[in-house]
Amino acid sequence: MKRIGRLSGAARLAVGGAVAFTLSACGATIIPDGGRATAATVPTPSAPVPTPAPAATVPVPVPTVPTPTATGVPVGANAIATGIAAGSDLSTIGLTPEMASRALAAFRISCNSVTRRSDSSGLTLPGDWANACAAAPGWTDSDAIRFFATHFRTVQVGDGRGLATGYYEPEIVGCRTRTPQCQVPVYGVPSDLVEVDLGQFSAELAGKRLRGRIDGSRLIPYHDRTAIDGGALANRNLEIAWAADPVEFFFLQIQGSGRLRMADGSVMRIGYAGQNGREYVGIGRLLRDRGVLQPGEASMQGLMSYLRRQPDGGASVMRENGSWIFFRELTGAGPLGSLGVPVTGRASVAADPLFVPLGAPVFLMMDRPEASGLWIAQDTGGAIRGANRFDTFWGAGEEARTIAGGMSARGTALLLLPTASVERLLAPR
Repeated sequence: MKRIGRLSGAARLAVGGAVAFTLSACGATIIPDGGRATAATVPTPSAPVPTPAPAATVPVPVPTVPTPTATGVPVGANAIATGIAAGSDLSTIGLTPEMASRALAAFRISCNSVTRRSDSSGLTLPGDWANACAAAPGWTDSDAIRFFATHFRTVQVGDGRGLATGYYEPEIVGCRTRTPQCQVPVYGVPSDLVEVDLGQFSAELAGKRLRGRIDGSRLIPYHDRTAIDGGALANRNLEIAWAADPVEFFFLQIQGSGRLRMADGSVMRIGYAGQNGREYVGIGRLLRDRGVLQPGEASMQGLMSYLRRQPDGGASVMRENGSWIFFRELTGAGPLGSLGVPVTGRASVAADPLFVPLGAPVFLMMDRPEASGLWIAQDTGGAIRGANRFDTFWGAGEEARTIAGGMSARGTALLLLPTASVERLLAPR
C-alpha cells in the first residue's frame, strides 16, 4: 500500500496510517520511493513506555563524514549507518503461539521477494533468507515459535525506541458509474503524469522520485487536490468508479486502498496506482496547530466529525492536503503491500525500508497491547520514515477501523534477522 498509498508495491504515497493526520509526509514534489503518506496522531502515552534493553554489543561504527554506501544510500541514512546491536534472546521476549503462527503465515508469502530483492537497509543479502524460506513452507503453524527461534536472531537499530500507528482497508459506498448518489470521481493514473527516478541523477537521491507533468519543454508540478476537485481531470475517461461521500473517500485515499460497496451488495476493491507528487499535509496537525479541534477530535473519527460540521462539508480543509491518490481495480488477492504480496490484518506492518528489510519479522513491545507482538514488514508509507517507525495493518471492518483510527503506541522494537545476517553484522571487527 506503500501506505499511505501504494498498497501495492509502490503503493500509497499519500495515504497513510489510519490516524494519518498529524504528521506531515515528504516534500512537495520529491517523494520517497513508495507508499502511502501515512501519518498518525501521537498522544502522550498514559502507560509506562518499555525501556530498551542495553545494547549487548558495540554498534557498527558510523563515519563522521557522510559518504555514499555500497547501496548508494548516504551514510547515516540507513540502519547499518545508524548502528545496530544484538537484541534479546528470542526465548525471553514473550512470543506467543498465536502471534508466531500468524507471523509465519505472513512470512511464507514474502519469501519469493526477499530472496531476490536488494536491501537498502544494509542489513541483509538475498542469500541470507535461503534457509528460513526453504523451511517455512513445510513448517507447522503450531510450532511457529521454534521456527523463528531456529532461523532468526534479534537486533536493535539505534536505541530501539519505536512509534507505531495503524492503518486499515476502509469500505465506503460507491458506484461503477456516475449516479445522483455517487458524484466523487475515483481516478485511474492520468497519461500525462510523469515520474522521474532521481537516483539516476545522484546517489544521494537514491529512492526519491519526482512527479509532475510536461508543459512545453518544462516539467512542472502536477495538478493538486484543489485543481482536481475543480475538474482538472474531468472529461478524460479516467474514472474507474465513483464514491458517494467526499470525506470517506478522502480518508480512503490516506489509507491507499479500500473497498467500494455497491447498491447491489457487490464490492469493488481498489488499490494504489499512483500519486500526483504533491506534498502530503496532515490535516489533523494543521487543525490542532490552529487550536480548532476539541478534546477527542484528533482521531480519524473525530476529524471526520469535524469536517462534516463545516459549512462546505470540510472541502476547504481537505484541499489543504494537495496530495491526490490514483487507483486501479484489484481483482486478485490483496490489498497488496510494497513488497508486492498481500498484507494480512494483525500480521503485516509498514516500515521504512532504509531501516527494516522488507519481509523481515519485527517484534514490538509497546504501551498499547494491541500493537505489541510479532509483525512482518511487508509495506511502506510516505510518513513512515526513520528507524523504529511502524504502521500496523488491521484488515477491514469496523473493529479494524476503530483500532487503526486511534492507534498511537510507543515502546521498543526489535528486528528479527536471519542468523547468517546477524553473524556477519556482529562479527568481531
